[in-house]
Amino acid sequence: MAVTAIVSGWLRTLVTLVLLLAGLSAHAGNELVEIPPLTSAVTDLTQTLSAEEQTALNEKLTQFSQQTGSQIAVLLVPSSQPEDIAQFGIRLADAWKIGREKQDDGVIVIVAKQDRKMRIEVGYGLEGAIPDVVAKRIIAEQLSPAFKQGQFYQGLHVATDTLIKLIQGEQLPAPAQRQPATAQQGFMHWLPILMFAAIIGGAILRGMFGAFFGSAATGGALAVLAGFLGAGLLVMGLVGLAAFIFTLAMGGGQGGLPIGGFPGGFGGGGGGRDIFSGGGGGFGGGGASGDW
Repeated sequence: MAVTAIVSGWLRTLVTLVLLLAGLSAHAGNELVEIPPLTSAVTDLTQTLSAEEQTALNEKLTQFSQQTGSQIAVLLVPSSQPEDIAQFGIRLADAWKIGREKQDDGVIVIVAKQDRKMRIEVGYGLEGAIPDVVAKRIIAEQLSPAFKQGQFYQGLHVATDTLIKLIQGEQLPAPAQRQPATAQQGFMHWLPILMFAAIIGGAILRGMFGAFFGSAATGGALAVLAGFLGAGLLVMGLVGLAAFIFTLAMGGGQGGLPIGGFPGGFGGGGGGRDIFSGGGGGFGGGGASGDW
């Protein structure tokens, strides 16, 4: 009997250890949800919003950010598990840093669709304009009723409108103004046109006056044009010299214009769209969570 009791005790202990290790292994396997990169005001990882809805919401929030400096971002994820949505919200806020660094004037609306959970994360600087009780009301009165009807865009549209109005009532510094372009920067804007003028004018003047004198005339004309566009004397000289050398090396005399062979052309490659990004805003857990 004593031996049986000992064996039975050891078996119970072994089973307990196995279950404990299995639980720890399962918990370790539940990796945290990866924070997506911040590339626009609206990030939908659930494909809930249509392309038109996402564009409209993104444009509204981007325009608001440009006008005021404050930032509102929206994130839809399938789930925040294994984290509670509030814990996930803090981790997201630390990564995205929505809002300006000193003003901390950012807000993030988070929707975990499969969990049927949502949260409004409020930056330090907006906790007066959007206290926790107000964030809770927005969730309960605007987001939740719309989400229950499957109207996700409508809920987010109305809720972000409310957040915008609340932020606009707060006395915040104006967004940083861009520095006015200097004369030299203005000249650089015209540089592609000068290059085009060198190709066209150089070909014409070479045909009229020959290779050397046509190239010299092109360099002189381009230097004068550069000065008219705001370039300094040094830059004018460099432009004239470059145009002279380029025209002299063109070859072809009376031949056709070498526009088609110009590297890169003038089409296509222009600058891309502005990327919505956080400005260093800080969060301390202000806001509210809810469900539907």
